[in-house]
Amino acid sequence: MRPGRLAPLLDPQSLAFVGGAAAERAIEQCLRMGFDGPMWAVHPTRHEVGGIPTVQTVGDLPGVPDAAFIGVNRRAALEAIRALGEMGAGVAVCHASGFAEHDDDGAALQSELVRAAGTMPVVGPNCYGTISMTTGAVLWPDQQGLDRCEKGVGFITQSGNIAVNLTMQRRSLEVAQLINLGNQADVTIEDAMAALAADPRITGIGLHIEALTDSRAFAVAAGMAAERGIPVVALKTGSSEQGAAIAASHTSSMVGSDVAYDSLFERCRVRRARSVPEFLDTLHVGAMLGPLPGNRIVSLSCSGGEASLVADRAELLDLDFAPFTPEHRDRIATTLNEFVAISNPFDYHTFIWGDRERLTACFTEALSGPHDAAMLVVDFPKAELDARSWWPTLEAFAAASSATGTPGVVTASMSEGLPAEVRRWANDRGLATIADIDSALLALEATSRPLRAVRLPVAAPAPAVTVSMGEAAAKHLLATAGLNVPNAMTVRAVPDAAISTADTLGYPVTVKIAGLDHKSDVAGVHLDLCDAREVATAVEQLASLGPEILVEEFIDNSRLEVLVSLRAEHPVGWLLTMGAGGIRTELDRDTISLLLPVTDDDIDAALRSLRIGALFDGFRGAPPIPTVAIRSLVARLSDVVSANPDIHEIELNPVLVTDEQAIAVDAIIRREEDHA
Repeated sequence: MRPGRLAPLLDPQSLAFVGGAAAERAIEQCLRMGFDGPMWAVHPTRHEVGGIPTVQTVGDLPGVPDAAFIGVNRRAALEAIRALGEMGAGVAVCHASGFAEHDDDGAALQSELVRAAGTMPVVGPNCYGTISMTTGAVLWPDQQGLDRCEKGVGFITQSGNIAVNLTMQRRSLEVAQLINLGNQADVTIEDAMAALAADPRITGIGLHIEALTDSRAFAVAAGMAAERGIPVVALKTGSSEQGAAIAASHTSSMVGSDVAYDSLFERCRVRRARSVPEFLDTLHVGAMLGPLPGNRIVSLSCSGGEASLVADRAELLDLDFAPFTPEHRDRIATTLNEFVAISNPFDYHTFIWGDRERLTACFTEALSGPHDAAMLVVDFPKAELDARSWWPTLEAFAAASSATGTPGVVTASMSEGLPAEVRRWANDRGLATIADIDSALLALEATSRPLRAVRLPVAAPAPAVTVSMGEAAAKHLLATAGLNVPNAMTVRAVPDAAISTADTLGYPVTVKIAGLDHKSDVAGVHLDLCDAREVATAVEQLASLGPEILVEEFIDNSRLEVLVSLRAEHPVGWLLTMGAGGIRTELDRDTISLLLPVTDDDIDAALRSLRIGALFDGFRGAPPIPTVAIRSLVARLSDVVSANPDIHEIELNPVLVTDEQAIAVDAIIRREEDHA
């Protein structure tokens, strides 16, 4: 991943266009956007394309282009890219389809295309193109709705149609770069993200992701963005079973676990959006306001209903609408009359409506406290009505934000209440504008999360056909690695053999069927057996399930049952999942997932975030349950998967947690079939 490799795409000085109709439309867009460098056209029979005289072949070009748009069929594209690569062109954008997204022959041709390019980067194939609004270089075979700018956000997307739609957004969001990647045969999301993160003209990065190719490179690029203090927002699609199937067939991508992607985004401080509007709004606020120092918010509205709505909708978000201190409340009160109750969210009533001077004084006092951002809720009337008395409120908020240095967001209770004229006016004065309260709150929460250094995830093996090890073999492997497991022996499912083993181990014992992954589903486990008679009865009931049983010591001093698992989630990494164990795993679904590597603090924070988390600090007078044994178990599991690259999953459930130990009493290990 070399960010400078894509510099000719982000800031090209010369352009070449290969093809007919598609190339002609791209040339028209460049002319419309005012690209002022040399532009050359290549076509074997036409004398001009888009008003530019042509040469017949790439080899006839009068110079070496920084960037080239290839708008011909896949076979012709291959030869054009070969010629561009040989002459040392900066980068090629391949519009043609029919490659790896199509069939095996297309995949082979895609590999040949990458080889033909040599060291020249190739965007695509099967992509719509790229747009640079800082230079006017629009390598794009269609209309697009962006405007020239000196700086702005950068979009990276795998979907051509989503890319087209993003150019049509009307959120006053300045877009400096848009890169549609298609099949990612060469240039990947991670490459493009690193290039944007290194570009000083980029104020934020928006990612539409179907699948990543390299999570470690993604984390490096996210770290570069964090160092510059620019937000990264991801719209990850393919999270549902049906969505994943569409993504795979559409761009031949491999979609990993959605939980794993969530964990990666959390690790990298990349905010995940669940819809296109949330995606755009979050990026807009982040790019306008930059990372906020904290989450302390003050909200202003002239209605108690709106103030209550803000409080209700923010209840589950990590935003702090702290009450005003008595001294602060007294200062605000001097700007109002005695009928106004002062709280946060703040309903300033309509007694000063339309009075810009008094509104400015009130808002300035309200924003002068220890707030990290302020939000104004105001709904303007319909266009045909008189809005003159609404403008003093907006003007006062802008003045107060400027005077106090408090970043401001203007929103409305419904999108109709924030017309384009209001948005433009507010944006020109450094205020972010969001169409509704929910979106504004979500965007503020995202922007208030501190950026931090990024730890690279541990690479996980690619998918493979896997099989389960037997429980006895799995526990032996774990014990060899230093994990605590019960003493056990596998014997024939006959009473005498089981009783003899139980006598050797010492009572009480557990008797379970061997060779099944989910034994409790078929009544395959008998616990706390205290004598030979109970063992014999259990064996008789288990004999119909299989020929062998496992007899092991019963752990009777546990404080808690937990689940701990590691699962390979290529291309993201190793996913650690912890939560309530035993039968409560599926009953409560109280789990949390993290990506390796993890620290002791990560594990402690994760455990305490669970619904069972209060138990670790002591609940209703019970002594606390130490977490040190769970931390040790996770460290040893990490060593196991590192030392055994054929392992794809380890699930320990339940793990019995005592005051001194974490003991894995059931284990499933899945490994590649050839190594089983």
